[in-house]
Amino acid sequence: MAEAKAAAVQARLQAASLAFTKLETELSGVVEARQRLDSQLSENELVLKEFSLLKSHNTVYKLVGPSLVPQEEAEAKQNVEKRLEFIRSEIKRVEAQLKDSEEKTGKKRGEVMALQQEFQALQGGAPQGGRPVAA
Repeated sequence: MAEAKAAAVQARLQAASLAFTKLETELSGVVEARQRLDSQLSENELVLKEFSLLKSHNTVYKLVGPSLVPQEEAEAKQNVEKRLEFIRSEIKRVEAQLKDSEEKTGKKRGEVMALQQEFQALQGGAPQGGRPVAA
């Protein structure tokens, strides 16, 4: 009887561990996306700052395919501002996704730890920490 229960707990533990690993991988991807967005944000903020350093005789170029094409400064600045707006909205979206992913991972971690303790208690034949194990 105890062996059957231990086997059932072990199967649940393996399934929970797999789910936890999947959630950690997902969380890692979200963190990488957030870092990329931070990099893009700082790069575009730097470009916007560079616009303030331009003199009236300076020419702004845009890369189109393999060649540089002259572009109006106002248009280029507006494009960068729109890009910054988009990046900031993406950061908010990814932040919410990151928070959600962290919560899911934390809950699953707790579930795995509880199952590990239950399995160890069944393996050892005695409850851990002096507390009885619910049967």
